[in-house]
Amino acid sequence: MPHVNQMNMENDSSVLEFILMGLTEQPELQLPLFVLFLVNYTTTVMGNLSLMSLIFLNSNLHIPMYYFIFNLSVDFCYSFVFTPKMLMSFLLEKNTISFRACITQLFFFCLFVNSESYVLTAMAYDRYVAICQPLLYKVIMSPEMCFMLMFGSYLMGFAGAMAHTECMLRLSFCDSNIINHYMCDIFPLLQLSCSSTYVNELVSFIVVGTVISLSSLIILVSYALIFSSIIEMSSGNSWSKAMGTCGSHIITVSLFYGSGLLAYVKPSSAETVGRGKIFSVFYTFLVPMLNPLIYSLRNKDVKLAVKRTMKRMTS
Repeated sequence: MPHVNQMNMENDSSVLEFILMGLTEQPELQLPLFVLFLVNYTTTVMGNLSLMSLIFLNSNLHIPMYYFIFNLSVDFCYSFVFTPKMLMSFLLEKNTISFRACITQLFFFCLFVNSESYVLTAMAYDRYVAICQPLLYKVIMSPEMCFMLMFGSYLMGFAGAMAHTECMLRLSFCDSNIINHYMCDIFPLLQLSCSSTYVNELVSFIVVGTVISLSSLIILVSYALIFSSIIEMSSGNSWSKAMGTCGSHIITVSLFYGSGLLAYVKPSSAETVGRGKIFSVFYTFLVPMLNPLIYSLRNKDVKLAVKRTMKRMTS
């Protein structure tokens, strides 16, 4: 049985390992980029873990909105998937990754990115209920409902990742093994295959199309209803409070989907894969680092939780 599993993972390919080109081949940029991305990685991990700890330790943050922010903070998990390997690429002459490790990296990257899309969608629905159905908020957004939304987000993310991974394992890789990227992403791998990639491209279109269309539809409808409700508010204070609760989410959605679309638009040619590699830096490195700042800098509840936590630590 282990022998069969190994054959399934290696998939009759003559290529047993890949070479990751990394972000740039210019020697003078390697060390500055290593320092830059190491600082980014440290900031991302510390920022997200700090926000998750604050939410966990402070009972006043045990409400649906912060439950979703807690789950959104795990977006730093996909930094763990490829950042250590990317940092190595700045220090090593030849950065190799085994076929098995490459496929594993692809699976977890797809899992976390797809899941984050659905978590952001659930957050839009939460904001809709909070602003448009305030009297029913606690009833609708019950702990059971919040759990089901998150469970559904991770389940959909898992299903999409499995579809991508299974299709990738059906391909053969014969000669070329140089991946024009800093990680094992779908389209750079498809370019190396010596077998037909039609099914993979079709599955990618269906999975990515489902994520984008379903998420976009729910987010847009939620905010259309929110803005319609805001316009009807007579109180200026109510209007600013409603916008305050939505502003952070709108910024996060814009950064995540905007950079994601730029990275994957028309990804078939080598030129656009190279361009996609640059744009993917935004949603794989910048968004996970900025999320804790976006949800804490202008948030009174988080600031109060920080003061309480610091007070506990000093006393």
